[in-house]
Amino acid sequence: MTTRRPTIGVFDSGFGGLTVLKALLELIPDADYLYFGDTARLPYGSKSVETVARYAVEAAHYLEGHGAELLVIACNTATALALDRITASAHVPVVGVVEPGAAAAASVTKNKKIVVIGTEATVSSHAYRKALEARSLDAREKACPLLVPMVEEGWVEHPVTEQVARIYLGEAFAEGFVDADVLVLGCTHYPLLKPLLHRVAPPHVSIVDSAESTARAVAARLQALLPPPPAVREERRALPRLKFFATDSVDKFRRLGERFLGHPIEDVQHVDLKE
Repeated sequence: MTTRRPTIGVFDSGFGGLTVLKALLELIPDADYLYFGDTARLPYGSKSVETVARYAVEAAHYLEGHGAELLVIACNTATALALDRITASAHVPVVGVVEPGAAAAASVTKNKKIVVIGTEATVSSHAYRKALEARSLDAREKACPLLVPMVEEGWVEHPVTEQVARIYLGEAFAEGFVDADVLVLGCTHYPLLKPLLHRVAPPHVSIVDSAESTARAVAARLQALLPPPPAVREERRALPRLKFFATDSVDKFRRLGERFLGHPIEDVQHVDLKE
């Protein structure tokens, strides 16, 4: 008898969601994965709520059509702006990145003061602030627009990146938030900067990685959805099956994606979603 492996679909506007996939692979190796990167239409941050929702719903339907039994919206912007629309249009359970990050912050904080860093679009949506305030936490959001291009350039330990991060966090942990004790990484590019951010953040601060929090939320959701595996596991595949879909250059996706996932990316298919 073989153990049935669930198929999890992961969606992002580009590459950052691969940090969520990496966390999922570590926590849930007994699943197969489909990853959709809408690289031709990024960044989502400069687009309207209506456009982001339409793009995200198209990608969700595409993943469902390829067998996804659960969808992970591994894009903070799409989660912040369009999670309700995606959930309403999907035919399978949907998990976003904001609520798991907020829940993790709530479980870690001692003084109920949280700093969230993210892109302009995520911060402007106030999705994290609302999720944290709903848990009776005091939150400050700080947009850090320069960090994403630095990560994509591979400058994760560059002195310039460290100086920029130091300035951003200096502004975030100021005026009333000097004693905030949790830093939430509200962008899926930022896990690559964790060692640097640990050095730059005040020493009393715990860092919450929403990629890891989301993986834990998916694991809990899967446990509730799927029957327990049979006691006998014969002929079980040792490794997950990974398929990648990108709406722009497959070569660029392989090259840049490897930085985020931590190992080579093989099976990438180009997808042309018509406007």
